[in-house]
Amino acid sequence: MNERERHGRCLCGAVGLSLKPDSLHLGACHCSMCRKWGGGPLIAVESSVPPRITGEEHLRVYASSDWAERGFCDRCGSHLFYRLRDGSLYAIPVGLIDDEQGWTLRQEVFIDEKPPFYAFANDTEQLTEAQLFAQHSAE
Repeated sequence: MNERERHGRCLCGAVGLSLKPDSLHLGACHCSMCRKWGGGPLIAVESSVPPRITGEEHLRVYASSDWAERGFCDRCGSHLFYRLRDGSLYAIPVGLIDDEQGWTLRQEVFIDEKPPFYAFANDTEQLTEAQLFAQHSAE
């Protein structure tokens, strides 16, 4: 685990996050829901421990599927997290985090849903939807 705590906040500053990421590896999700949510792929850092949140009165949560929820600021609309409903995983958009040092894009998921009009230059592990679900059901 990465022991260094990271801090971030939404665009207007009403909601703050403090988290200890599981690693400094980033993942990009190309699923249609993430692309609709943010206008492009979600590039996020994962944490198996819930972040500490300040300004919770401005936090809103949307149940986007049977297994996941998405949090956002009710003042500025910033995307704050994607989380599994069981609380076992949080994906925090890396753009929220103040310290931009040390991150490495390592994985792309839902690669079978990625539109053809963009591509990352990084050499990443690429998983289809079926491969991702098979990997997590085996754990």
